[in-house]
Amino acid sequence: MSGLLGKKIGMTSLYDENGKNIPCTVIQAGPCTVTQVRTSEVDGYDALQIGFDDKSDKNATMAEKGHFKKADSSVKRKVVEFQDYEDEFKLGDQITVDIFKEGEFVDVSGISKGKGFQGVVKRHGFRGSEQTHGQQSMLRAPGSVGAASYPARIFKGMRMGGQMGNKKVKVTNLKVLKVVEDKNLLVVKGCVPGHKNTYLTIQK
Repeated sequence: MSGLLGKKIGMTSLYDENGKNIPCTVIQAGPCTVTQVRTSEVDGYDALQIGFDDKSDKNATMAEKGHFKKADSSVKRKVVEFQDYEDEFKLGDQITVDIFKEGEFVDVSGISKGKGFQGVVKRHGFRGSEQTHGQQSMLRAPGSVGAASYPARIFKGMRMGGQMGNKKVKVTNLKVLKVVEDKNLLVVKGCVPGHKNTYLTIQK
């Protein structure tokens, strides 16, 4: 699966040929460096490891410095493997945004925004209880969550309050609206997970 690493710049909007306003996201896609080439003979599978966004040598370990030195590259902050890459690349090659074309569709994955501890109304879309008939403190409460003496426990998977967000999310079939090769920018239709400067994985 061919792909690239990038960083979310922010959202904007474009007008299509019919004058319709389309919300879109601007992503800095690459340039990425090939930091390792895995083969089935040595590693048991074929994959391409690519790195994105330079990292200061001051914050890098000796193992990281040695690994990236083989590719004649600076230490990278984000490293991801892509299995069964379409094109052939060698160690140290640069992959840029020109592997994508306008009009094709991509899948974008990243870490979503963390919302902290949230109740069932926000987290699961519960309606809440009635606001009339003298109810006092159960407006946003979940209600009954289990039985009595049997089974005397709450089943796994019960929708309750808890940590929301800060999870890996993939958004599929986003249309590529524009590719700006000289600035390595990718404009896709719709929204992608995460806040600004979130690292993203973009797959064809």
